[in-house]
Amino acid sequence: MSDRAADTLAVRLEQRAPVPLDVTLRCGAGELLALIGPSGSGKTSVLRIIAGLQPIARGRVTVGDRVWLDSAHGPRLPARRRRVGLVFQHYALFPHVDVRTNLTLAMGHVRRRERAARADALLERVNMEGLGARRPPTLSGGQRQRVALARALARDPDVLLLDEPFSAVDQQTRRRLYRELARLRTSLDIPVLLVTHDLHEVQTLADSVAVIRRGTTLQSGAVDDVVRRPASGSVARLLGHQNLFRAHVLDTAGGITRYRVGDSVLAGPAGRREAGTPVTLLVPPSAIRLERTGAGGVAREATIGTPAQDDRPSTRLAARVGEVVALGDELSLRLRLEHVEKSLRLRVPRDADPGLAPGAALHARVLADAVHVMDGH
Repeated sequence: MSDRAADTLAVRLEQRAPVPLDVTLRCGAGELLALIGPSGSGKTSVLRIIAGLQPIARGRVTVGDRVWLDSAHGPRLPARRRRVGLVFQHYALFPHVDVRTNLTLAMGHVRRRERAARADALLERVNMEGLGARRPPTLSGGQRQRVALARALARDPDVLLLDEPFSAVDQQTRRRLYRELARLRTSLDIPVLLVTHDLHEVQTLADSVAVIRRGTTLQSGAVDDVVRRPASGSVARLLGHQNLFRAHVLDTAGGITRYRVGDSVLAGPAGRREAGTPVTLLVPPSAIRLERTGAGGVAREATIGTPAQDDRPSTRLAARVGEVVALGDELSLRLRLEHVEKSLRLRVPRDADPGLAPGAALHARVLADAVHVMDGH
């Protein structure tokens, strides 16, 4: 990388057609921001606009005090004048030349006599040393991905853009590449944008995340904040949360708000919403304590596959096991709740309780302070 100071990337994009966009992004030096959303949501268009490969009706793209795009005041730098490293989904390497040449072709800003040595240094940096004379068709998917990343870095970029770079490799190779990108990031003091539809990828690699649907930024922030506290039911569903319940506020007292869910009542954290306000409740699996139902329908004190007794305020809901699926060392459970149409889903250790079978009666105790409340349905 160069010795130029790294700066924050700031992006504001607006247009109605051909791809509707209403996107605001900010990514600091050394930060990896993941763009997540369903296919067709405009994620790749955002990268292409930042790189100067796609026009935009109204927008502004800056890196520090350098203006790459300002539709209101004129600057629209072409792609060749933007210091961008871009890794395409299918790598877009030149198949007819060797790996070293693929890199040197991206070094128009470097003296010719220095290019081969720099290419070899970059290949070593991505664990591809000694393979500079090979051509891309002779490489594995993981090796081609590393070459594409080295070529992106060969431009000495101000910003690195990654468009689903792991989608074309198998799971084992993907995990290896995750580790290599995490290691490489320790020496990259530039903004990095990663397009993905994989939440595991986001949680593994990213510092922050922007959730995009139909070309609109629905929520952005630190990964843990967005995943644990989605701004709406739409964001929660896009992030893969399953335990979402439509509810209405009943009342608030003693630091607890009660919510009507179906024909039942669920306690949650205190809020200032008025009685009758429609909300969506997210019950994360970590909020659920399972208890075996004893004689007379009384719940035992011992929990199933969860920590010891928790004294925090909670709601105890009668349930029956609707489905049990073994997934490696875990059991995936679907619980049918009494008086609530929607089921609860969670996982427990496979050896949590030998009696966890379809039809088994138990209680699901939901910790009030772990319930997340979102406005509207």
